Amino acid sequence: MPAKLKGKFFPIFIFCLSITVVSSLPAQKLTSFVDPFIGTGGHGHTYPGATVPFGMVQLSPDNGTSGWDWCSGYNYSDTVIAGFSHMHLSGTGIGDLADISVMPNIKPIPDSTKMFTTSFSHSNESARPGFYSVKLNNGIKASFTATERCGLHQYVFPAGTAPVIRFDLGFKINSDNAVETYIKQVNDSTIIGYRYSSGWAKVQRVYFAARTSSAFKTMQLSADGKDVSGQPEAKAKIVKCQLIFTDKKGKPILMKVALSSVATENALTALQEIPDWNFKKIAKIADDKWEAELQKIKIDTKDPQCRRIFYTALYHTNLAPVLYSDADGTYKNILGKTIKMKHGQRYTVFSLWDTFRALHPLLTITQPERYTDILNSLLAFYDENGALPVWDLNTWETNTMTGYHCIPVLTDAIFKNWPGIDIDKAYEGMKKSASQSIRGTPDYIKYGYLPQDKLSRSASITLEYGFDDWCIAQVAKKLGKMDDYKMFMNRGMSYQRLFDKETGFIRARNSDGKFVTPFDPYYSDHDGKKSNYVEGNAWQHSFFVPHDVRGLAKEYGSYQKFAGKLDSLFSVSSEVTGENASADISGLIGQYAHGNEPSHQIAYMYDYVGQPWKTQSIVRKIMDSLYHDLPDGYSGNEDCGQMSAWAVWSIVGLYPVNPANGEYVFGSPCIDNAVIALPKKKTFEISVKNNSKINKYIQRVSLDGKPYNKIFITHQMLMKGGKLEFLMGPNPDKTFGTQTASWPSSVNN
Repeated sequence: MPAKLKGKFFPIFIFCLSITVVSSLPAQKLTSFVDPFIGTGGHGHTYPGATVPFGMVQLSPDNGTSGWDWCSGYNYSDTVIAGFSHMHLSGTGIGDLADISVMPNIKPIPDSTKMFTTSFSHSNESARPGFYSVKLNNGIKASFTATERCGLHQYVFPAGTAPVIRFDLGFKINSDNAVETYIKQVNDSTIIGYRYSSGWAKVQRVYFAARTSSAFKTMQLSADGKDVSGQPEAKAKIVKCQLIFTDKKGKPILMKVALSSVATENALTALQEIPDWNFKKIAKIADDKWEAELQKIKIDTKDPQCRRIFYTALYHTNLAPVLYSDADGTYKNILGKTIKMKHGQRYTVFSLWDTFRALHPLLTITQPERYTDILNSLLAFYDENGALPVWDLNTWETNTMTGYHCIPVLTDAIFKNWPGIDIDKAYEGMKKSASQSIRGTPDYIKYGYLPQDKLSRSASITLEYGFDDWCIAQVAKKLGKMDDYKMFMNRGMSYQRLFDKETGFIRARNSDGKFVTPFDPYYSDHDGKKSNYVEGNAWQHSFFVPHDVRGLAKEYGSYQKFAGKLDSLFSVSSEVTGENASADISGLIGQYAHGNEPSHQIAYMYDYVGQPWKTQSIVRKIMDSLYHDLPDGYSGNEDCGQMSAWAVWSIVGLYPVNPANGEYVFGSPCIDNAVIALPKKKTFEISVKNNSKINKYIQRVSLDGKPYNKIFITHQMLMKGGKLEFLMGPNPDKTFGTQTASWPSSVNN
């Protein structure tokens, strides 16, 4: 280059070249920001294994340890692996499943061994959406990926060993126990079988088919500890088999394991989901499915930790509910009846006490195609059981937790005009659930609240039934059933019958109308037979009136006094009294407990009484202090997507305080920009100007370029597409959102 050009043009040339190079680089995949190990430590109870969005197969390691922090089968604190099973629960507080456990080894495992484990190091472990891999300390490298109903294993055994793959159908975690198991050899590379068990769900059946890429030399088979090798099949309480191969000298052995709730023949058909032995191809297909889900909400932020937290949370919101039916929509329920869905697929694992709050409203945005099947799965449960589900695990009603919270899920969908559901059947199911003869419902109806001397945890149950009944009232009004509307609206105000003006708390009453004494708002008892509240105390539960926040505020005498009570919640001592206090009370800021769901709407309640800047401040504090990109990054059980859904909503600046009325109230967005993909190629953009750790307060808002003074948007507004713009600042703007016309709705206005 001529000397006269060097100083004048060369820097410009380099700058232009750098733009060209950068612009030609492929965008980083969103799956690269997901860390499946987030939530596997502490009390998060998530699993790190391979699955696809809402897939039937969750192929993940189990440590072989029972206990609360091993509800998913795995906890990051552990150092051994007992097997890789195909079904797991994500983030629950009760451990179950871990069905069809497989373990590789370098030689046959003595059947007398009750729990065979192999040690490993986290430095030899990796996971990403749709993929998990670990090199065990015995030298075996195990890698896994999955399709909807089929898991793909890849094992690399050290040269000079006798490769073994063991199936242990007796493997269990926590309360689950096998009651009948079966294995049959079909040929030298295929086995079939089933596992019937009883645990949290008293009736569980899973059928499987497994096929290996290389023929196995022999199959060792045992039934209840007795060696029955030489026979082609065995049926017993606990059947185990070991597939023994010749030395592969470091070449991998692959294996497909497919599942069905119907029969082994159906599992054999499901093997066809993986047509060949190309592990990388199947892992890429799984990654592509996850990428498509994550692309539904694209964020821009300068904070890499925030990005990892957001996309891992979004990932976790796509793990449950899970597929239960075969590809043709056929499934077998707990009665052993084979049923085929009229349309679409059957789903199960509905942790509704948790997920009705934020996950299901989120799914109405992110799952426009799948959500009809999810809703119809709830109605299929009603058809089979005579009531809507409380906590559906493999079509068994576990009746875990309080309330009948399928009702707000259906109500939300009905008022969002969701296609493909039978509204009349949904309403019929709502009324059946609200008039059942169990779970304290008759006494709740008789007294207008549930007396503590009739059933424990009565204060929480009354609050939750009250909200669910308000939901029924709204559907009744939509259907023109005005007598029902009036009755359920009256039931929806049941919280007023438990409010104690003297203490300022919702308290349990006995059937004589007197409050239960002694009373300590800090007191918790995890024993459901003794407690007034479920997994919490009066501080956490007294604010669960999402349909009538201002009505609750009036009980305190004024909106100002109510806001003061909220201030106290976040500032009082975090001490919880009681010798058997619930371990679920975690993630404390004062007495606000983010580690459990009853607190999740509370930070946003300032929006309803004219002090939104306090919501903005505390939401940021929760995000900054109680979500991290580490194994113990959740402050409590992740609970099938609810803990993550709170983060997804809050990071973009919105939250469905009342999860059944289609209003999303403003918090404090943590990102610079978010683009939500909508049907018909529309988008809803959230642009955040001057966002930073310090600039957490909303100064003003515009919608589609015009000033916007409300402190919420509706679902209909979001789904139309458009642009919502927040201007942030370091100090509260105490004029924005303080006018009553700008507030979210409440029964009492």
